[in-house]
Amino acid sequence: MGLGVGVNGGRRARAGSVVSGFAAAAACALGVVTNYAASAVPDWASRPPVVWSVFGALAVGAVVLELVGRRLGAVESARSAAQVGPWPVRRPPVAGMASLRAPQGSGAVRGRDGELAALRRLLARPQGRYAVVCGVGGIGKTTLAAALADVARGEARRVFWIRWRAPDELAEQMIRVALACGLPDARLEEARAGRVALPDVVWEQLERTPAWLLVLDNVDTPQAVGPDGEDVASYRGWIRPGGRGLLLVTSRNADAAVWGARAVLHRVAPLEPAAGSQVLRDAAPGAGTADEARALAERLGGLPLALHAVGRYLGAPGSRHRSFTAYTAALDTQLGTLLGATQLRATDPAVGRTLVRHTWELSLDQLAADGTPLARSVLRLLALLAPAPVPVRLLTPELVTEATEQQTGVTEVEAALNGLHTYGLVDTPTGHDGQPVLGQVLLHPLVREITAHIHATESEARDRYRQALVGCLVDAARATGARAADWDGARLLAPHLLVAAADTANEDDRDLADAVDHVGRSLSAAGDYGSALQLRQAAHEITARSLGPDHSDTLNSRNDLANALDLFGRHQEAADLHQQVFTARERILGPEHPDTLLSRSNLANALDHLGRHQEAADHHRHILATRERVLGTDHVHTLHSRNNLGLALGYLGEHQAAAELHREALSGYERVLGADHPDSLNSRNNLALALDDLGRHREAADLHQQVHTAYARVLGPDHPDTLNSRDNLGLALGHLGHHQDAADLHRQVVAAFERLLGPAHPSTLTSRNNLGLALENLGHHRDAADLHRQVLATRERVLGPDHPRTLESRNNLAAVLRAAGRAGRGSGSRTRRRFLNAGRR
Repeated sequence: MGLGVGVNGGRRARAGSVVSGFAAAAACALGVVTNYAASAVPDWASRPPVVWSVFGALAVGAVVLELVGRRLGAVESARSAAQVGPWPVRRPPVAGMASLRAPQGSGAVRGRDGELAALRRLLARPQGRYAVVCGVGGIGKTTLAAALADVARGEARRVFWIRWRAPDELAEQMIRVALACGLPDARLEEARAGRVALPDVVWEQLERTPAWLLVLDNVDTPQAVGPDGEDVASYRGWIRPGGRGLLLVTSRNADAAVWGARAVLHRVAPLEPAAGSQVLRDAAPGAGTADEARALAERLGGLPLALHAVGRYLGAPGSRHRSFTAYTAALDTQLGTLLGATQLRATDPAVGRTLVRHTWELSLDQLAADGTPLARSVLRLLALLAPAPVPVRLLTPELVTEATEQQTGVTEVEAALNGLHTYGLVDTPTGHDGQPVLGQVLLHPLVREITAHIHATESEARDRYRQALVGCLVDAARATGARAADWDGARLLAPHLLVAAADTANEDDRDLADAVDHVGRSLSAAGDYGSALQLRQAAHEITARSLGPDHSDTLNSRNDLANALDLFGRHQEAADLHQQVFTARERILGPEHPDTLLSRSNLANALDHLGRHQEAADHHRHILATRERVLGTDHVHTLHSRNNLGLALGYLGEHQAAAELHREALSGYERVLGADHPDSLNSRNNLALALDDLGRHREAADLHQQVHTAYARVLGPDHPDTLNSRDNLGLALGHLGHHQDAADLHRQVVAAFERLLGPAHPSTLTSRNNLGLALENLGHHRDAADLHRQVLATRERVLGPDHPRTLESRNNLAAVLRAAGRAGRGSGSRTRRRFLNAGRR
């Protein structure tokens, strides 16, 4: 009986240990013996050998159980320690509490009112959520978090700030947070002993503490936070949503899947120009005007790290450049000694993340460490393109393989792009509806510029990258057609082709010139006359430089450039170039060669647009007669000549002859090309204008309605030809007395042309003129006069004081002023400018 009590009393059971089960079993066995000893003694107990054998067996069993229990207890303790983490769990020194203090804010945070308001709402009501402030390096994540910390302190909340460096340091800092919130030493001892996981202890204490803000700053490697490889999204580690306070994490990693469903991601965007301007003026108030600061802020892409760095530079007494304007100009030639300058201490991540030249290299290093080394190469390829959206389909495995000389597959390229997006180095552009445009990526302009600089100055493979990229652009351009389905792809390629064409290394690349011209032709068909002009100019420069001024390809290119100038409204320059090409072709090919006739026809169209209608009509008569004799009456070029002569005669007031020519041309177009071909629609539009001139307004309006419906279906509602047709329909409705309907149509067209072509384009001015006439017919004389004044001033500046359209505006303004003075309809001439579309082939 004494032995049984001794064994049972000598065991110290550990909570949660398997030993307690074994000890209970031993106690039960011994209890049986003592119970028997307390009652009548059985027969076997009176025989010593039997008794000693039983007690001997029990003693051996107890020893075995003790050894097994200790072994299993050791395993369980090891498991508990793994849950706690690899850090020593001890009470940190009180002096270390100062490291939890948040950095003091730098005063007003410019341009972040919306983000800060959203974070304040989350701070007030976390509701089991936490915040992740994410974005590219240098975007101002820490500044935004510090601003929220200032708010929290002002609301008497406890604020704790931890800078992420390593798991063991994070554990120690989190213990300090818990102790500051009143964690008992006994509870910390339980974690030390392995009876409970340390993160559980800390978060239990935080959830017992009201009104706090805990910031984990610069957690760019969330997978390392742990403990023990624990996924952040499991919320079993150090990062957890709270109910009584708010955890805020700043990170370059914007992958929502990493942070889990209860994370509220706040993606920080670049500052708007006005806010960026204010940041610069705060730092360097004497460096220039608000507009000059705004221009510099736009040049820096609104990146706060760059804005603050430039502001400090401009405010320093020894800086070479002391004004916003001087610094903006210097960036074009001295980037490498300004924002692109290297720093010796940049290898220290704490230093590197504060430097524009080095901060993004840290993200690329991390991507490489995470198994995506190709991200750096893909970023450098993107940096060689224009600061515009890039179609993802352009970044083929073949391109990356050629550039890097490493065999690459689709999976690796996708992983590189996704990794760059996760770390904010590339973004997804947004469409007009504010939604992300899938299949495209966009670099921040400064990321692009700095990366291109690093690649140009440090990489030995820069020429190989460039050649691979040019070849890829040429292939993509060749695959682009002139159909409406190809226009969006052409628009995406255009800025990147222009960057390649401007590179002096490609100044004699004829394949590139052909590709640029090909996309220019597509965009001209799309009505994007500004982009088409830029492309034709670039193609012509390469072609003329490599082949000489009189080569047939050079003349073709110059002809295309002249047509682009004419479509863009620069009619005098177009006429001058067409005259050059016509003279050269007449000398080299002869007067009746098809190319010579083409040049003469295009020259006549430009003269018509300059108001020199008689000269244009004389040219078109000669060309029509020659083409009918040489090419035949139904050749498309002959039909163009018939159409163009009809236009010139209409300008000269010969409306019946013009109508007959347009009717003949339309019949031929429909027979040769079909009723819905753009040339057939153009011809039908011009016939409707001729009928309107003849006073047959109902026929004209019906025909214009047909044309407008077809144009909208074939070319789209915002194509310039569709807009021209809508404006002409408005004119016809006005002639029928439907002045409000006419004004509504003209107003739509003016807004669209201003957006597409600019306020000074001839088409925009024509629409504004026609709107003024419609408003006058409605009795809105003051509004009409204001519009006519605007049109007159612009036409005098763009076309000259004696151009027929300028004279038309002067006449219309005088008439509306007379009508306003009599408070009635004026008797003066009301010239309505018509849109007349000329064939150019």
